Amino acid sequence: MDFKEITTKSEEELKKLLEDSQEKERELRFKDSNRQLKNVREIRSLKKNIARILTILTKNKKK
Repeated sequence: MDFKEITTKSEEELKKLLEDSQEKERELRFKDSNRQLKNVREIRSLKKNIARILTILTKNKKK
């Protein structure tokens, strides 16, 4: 997901997206540990998206 797309979402949507992303990251880590995951770069991109979401949420709290 692009940074511009994330900034247009509401706080509730961001929290839901964060929760879903964290759950997906957890599932990918389990698959990786069991050698079932073929594309390990997917974990890296998901972590970056989580960081982007957290950045926007923190930025919105400070306002």
